[in-house]
Amino acid sequence: MYAIVEIAGFQYKVQKDQYIFVNRLAGEVEDKITFDKVLLVSDDKDVKIGTPAVSGAKVEAKILEHLRGEKVIVFKKKRRKTFQVQNGHRQYLTKVLISDIIA
Repeated sequence: MYAIVEIAGFQYKVQKDQYIFVNRLAGEVEDKITFDKVLLVSDDKDVKIGTPAVSGAKVEAKILEHLRGEKVIVFKKKRRKTFQVQNGHRQYLTKVLISDIIA
């Protein structure tokens, strides 16, 4: 069984007992959270597609940790102008364990 869930403006395909990394969520470590905006739910036989969300469906999850992602280097250059700028960026992420999908 899997579901497609919208979390903080992004869509994720999730299954039970799966770890996902999402943009930083409000909440403490070990908090349980529920995502109500489920766009699609599928088991082995049936597929339910929402318009825009499946009514009554939700995904329960648990926050495992807050962390920062890998460093991304941003390099800008304008040729023949002696202009170069190099910056780094690390995104704030939350590691989430999907505990249950309720259809």
